[in-house]
Amino acid sequence: MISRREFLRGLTLAGTASLAGLGPELAGAEPPPETTRLRISRVPSTCRSPEWMAEELLRAEGFSHVQYTPTAGTVGVEQALASGEADISGHFAAPVILRVEAGDPIVILAGEHVGCFELLGTDRIRTIRDLKGRTVAVPALDPSPYAFLASMTAYVGLDPNKDINWVKHPASESMRLLAEGKIDAYLGFPPEPQALRAKGIGRVVVNSAVDRPWSQYFCCMLVGNREFVRKHPVATKRALRAILKAADLCAAQPERVARFIVEEGVAKNYDYALQAIKGLPYGRWREYDPEDTLRFYALRLKEAGMIKSSPQKIITQSADWRFLSELKKELKG
Repeated sequence: MISRREFLRGLTLAGTASLAGLGPELAGAEPPPETTRLRISRVPSTCRSPEWMAEELLRAEGFSHVQYTPTAGTVGVEQALASGEADISGHFAAPVILRVEAGDPIVILAGEHVGCFELLGTDRIRTIRDLKGRTVAVPALDPSPYAFLASMTAYVGLDPNKDINWVKHPASESMRLLAEGKIDAYLGFPPEPQALRAKGIGRVVVNSAVDRPWSQYFCCMLVGNREFVRKHPVATKRALRAILKAADLCAAQPERVARFIVEEGVAKNYDYALQAIKGLPYGRWREYDPEDTLRFYALRLKEAGMIKSSPQKIITQSADWRFLSELKKELKG
């Protein structure tokens, strides 16, 4: 096993640029970042591997101080971005929309990856509609699974406020209850679905990486603190470029990425990490329009009664695609 530093040291700017289709002269022709410090929220989530893989790429972009700020789940990510304790971070699309309507000073910059969440159920659950009148577990302190599940149930005509019996349990407890048949379904994020499949627990009802319409939209978005983006446009573009190039690395070298994040303590099980990374189409950031994702989930959340704003208002309030538009042209291939 190679060390994290050994692996990243081998990723020279020229070599990585070649992989991503970007000549080093493009980055070199830009002005340096307005700040050399960049803070990224650290949540031990396998699907967000591009952020962990980006450290040396960020240094090559001119950030001499790259700090991964520990946060307590996705709630912590939201708080860190809103307060300015984090400058940029990946975050789940549906809860981001909830925070936009709540007035958090955040800016959505790009899509990070498609997929990652899976709805797992007992043999009684064959489709999302089968959740009507059933018991579904969500983590007590994390709005992400609930926001996604509410979106999914609203899409098939269920009322998440009336048709589902929601119970709150930590992830480990929810997995045990599903195995015992004491709950009917659970929405898991890596490595939970991989662990459940390995143990033969439950059945996959929806895999958002492959099942439509969920596979047509981003799961995680790249989000910035509004003041940071306003004051540091060059730094924002350079940070975004490094993370998107790291997404290309995840697509091209999943085995090395899996070893890397296990060594870093982001994931514990190499096999689960590799399965998750291989299953996520990281390269779709070039193909998909992140505005479609905001429109889709904003409409679902409005149908579920979780927001009042129209999709267009959410997009107008929160989206800034200028950096992504430039990078799509630069990072061809």
